[in-house]
Amino acid sequence: MTLKEKISDDMRAAMRAKDAPRLSAIRLLLAAIKQKEVDERIVLDDAMVLAIVDKLLKQRKDSLAQFLAANRTDLADKEAAEIELLNSYLPARLSEAELNAAIDAAVNESGATGAAAIGKVMAILKPRLAGRADLSQASARVKQRLAG
Repeated sequence: MTLKEKISDDMRAAMRAKDAPRLSAIRLLLAAIKQKEVDERIVLDDAMVLAIVDKLLKQRKDSLAQFLAANRTDLADKEAAEIELLNSYLPARLSEAELNAAIDAAVNESGATGAAAIGKVMAILKPRLAGRADLSQASARVKQRLAG
């Protein structure tokens, strides 16, 4: 079962359970997936769906921080629930050792030697780490590894 099918099944289950907040969050996710498919005229695979989930998760975290700063706990609670739902679709996060091993493998595979090759290494890492690690953190580590 693909990730997109799992999300659709979860939507049907939320409809049957009359779980309105969960249903709303799942519909937002499916709408983002459908929008990407229509815009690019493609069918998304699991890696691309994970990228969308990651993007929505980042947006929700930013919103949560802003709502908490504005003391809007009602909206913050809604965002926190959506974050929890989106996290359920992500695979297990990589440990520090696994992330370092993935970076080492990508550096060796690309033959990168200097800071100018960060883009090459990240192009290899991006599909491998989608949803499993913070790409900005991975990029910083690649930069550190190639600089030193």
